[in-house]
Amino acid sequence: MQALTISQKDIHRFCRQYRVRELVLFGSASRDDFDSNSDVDLLVDFEPEAQDGFLTPSRMQRELATIFQRPVDLVSKAGLKPIVRREVLPNVQVLYASRETVS
Repeated sequence: MQALTISQKDIHRFCRQYRVRELVLFGSASRDDFDSNSDVDLLVDFEPEAQDGFLTPSRMQRELATIFQRPVDLVSKAGLKPIVRREVLPNVQVLYASRETVS
């Protein structure tokens, strides 16, 4: 298993900029099978007042790829199907949670 190096300062800045309520790591990056070929799977939950422009998700994905120095898949928590939610949520690692986070 390869360790994932994360700048908490960069994550916090990113989340405040995009009005992210919660950002969590899932998939191989949160398990023992993460390696140098793995991408980073992130689940994002936005604050109610967040502005979601047309280009925002791709811009966010590019910025996160720069922060993590590897490809990133960004998934909206709101868009998770119930069966996927039950499989993914128990195995996440919280990277950022605003004070207003309600799980």
